[in-house]
Amino acid sequence: MEQQKDVGFSPELETFINEWKDKPGNLIMILHRVQQEQGYISQEAALTVAERTGMHLAQVYGVVSFYNFFKTQKPGKNQISVCLGTACYLKGGESLIEECRNLLGLGENDLSTEDGLFSVETVRCIGCCGLAPVMSINDDVYGKLTKDQISGILDKYK
Repeated sequence: MEQQKDVGFSPELETFINEWKDKPGNLIMILHRVQQEQGYISQEAALTVAERTGMHLAQVYGVVSFYNFFKTQKPGKNQISVCLGTACYLKGGESLIEECRNLLGLGENDLSTEDGLFSVETVRCIGCCGLAPVMSINDDVYGKLTKDQISGILDKYK
């Protein structure tokens, strides 16, 4: 297997890693910081974290793959979150995610559109249960949605 190129972290992130690399529970903190800086955990970033901390790459990927907070694909410019918490699920949240994916041409395992304009993810709760089903795009929340409304909402962000 070909060795991946070391990713260039900012000086601030390098300092953070150096401060945390020997502390217990360091990996989650470091990965949060990497994702905060880069938007996701790329293969190159995971390899760099493993090298900087002296951990095996498998340990890094074990944490990244266990916690659904960590993203391994670059998110789109417009981040769509569809709530599948209990209230939203019962009121049709699944049809909203299916419609978003369909309209954007995303397969089940695709996070982002090829043009990088949109990414779609499910979340467990947005905190607007009275407006179920709910979807957010960036910081805008849309409630009491039907799948027929999705196309018009997405058009605002194109």
